[in-house]
Amino acid sequence: MPETSDPAAKLNSALSRRFGEAVEIDGRIDGLAVLADMAARGSCRAFRDEPVDQGLIRLLAATALSSPAKSDLQQRDIIAIEDAGLRERIDALSGGGWLEGAPAFLVFCGNNRRQRQLHEWRGHPFANDHLDAFFNAAVDAAIALSAFVTAAEAVGLGCCPVSQIRNHPDKVSSLLGLPDHVFPVAGVAFGWPEEAPPVAPRLPLKVTLHTDRFNEADLREQVEMYDMRREALMPYGKQRAIDRFGEARRYGWSEDKARQYAEEQRTDFGAFVRKKSFLLD
Repeated sequence: MPETSDPAAKLNSALSRRFGEAVEIDGRIDGLAVLADMAARGSCRAFRDEPVDQGLIRLLAATALSSPAKSDLQQRDIIAIEDAGLRERIDALSGGGWLEGAPAFLVFCGNNRRQRQLHEWRGHPFANDHLDAFFNAAVDAAIALSAFVTAAEAVGLGCCPVSQIRNHPDKVSSLLGLPDHVFPVAGVAFGWPEEAPPVAPRLPLKVTLHTDRFNEADLREQVEMYDMRREALMPYGKQRAIDRFGEARRYGWSEDKARQYAEEQRTDFGAFVRKKSFLLD
């Protein structure tokens, strides 16, 4: 993507690459430089061998925790992983390699425990012990994670969210000392990027942006067109599970994602959530 000092032009270039279509931009809008940076971001997996200052991490965490929270319940916590041995054990449980070379790593947790403690301290019944209690905490943690990524990248850091910590949530939970009603949502590996991360094309807005009602018109055609556009811009380096599915003549996003979720993953996560004393009715 060519560099430009004009934020509107940079934003237009980033969105055109993302979605394969023009998005109307009013150049008079404030904050276009921020939007351009957000639109041009990519997950970073190559970091310089340079630490991230602890004061900066604390600042970014505080900024992330300033993000919206359901009904001001604030049901999320962040755990900074500084112990090298602990980090190695978490990385091994995550499949290995996700944290390699990243100077810093955080785990974002949903926390419905604190709310229950408030009820106990104040002598009020906890009347909403059902799926929504888990869902609200998970969404709160995800909002904070997204805000952290935006804040970190605004100061020049590169980030890579790591959902793989849920591969073995019970063991990760034990390593982190998480009590009942507190659970890991995802991690974020981050540091100073070695190089600009790639900008991954996204599904066209016709597929993911709806007006008034959900609409799947021409979905398959749109996905197939997206497969071809993505293959031209960012082809996959290898195909998944060739021993099971064979080698596809054309291997696009839809084939990759279908193969990815044709393999069982995290089948014990529901049991883990129930073990954390959540009711999912």
